[in-house]
Amino acid sequence: MSSIDLTSPDIMDAKEASIIWGHAENYVRRAYQQNPNKFPKGSIRKFGKQWIITTAGMEAITGVKDPRKQNKH
Repeated sequence: MSSIDLTSPDIMDAKEASIIWGHAENYVRRAYQQNPNKFPKGSIRKFGKQWIITTAGMEAITGVKDPRKQNKH
């Protein structure tokens, strides 16, 4: 069984991810409703009412690398 680090910055709620990538707060939810097959397996999941997404999931649906890492050398 693999271990998942829930403190990783590569795991975030959908609202936070949408804002980081420069989209409306409901971007991830709408993208998933319109095209769930665009998300890599295991990159998004709903827990109760909360959507959780990985950096890889955001990069896949936006085509943009993590903006938080672009300014680092």
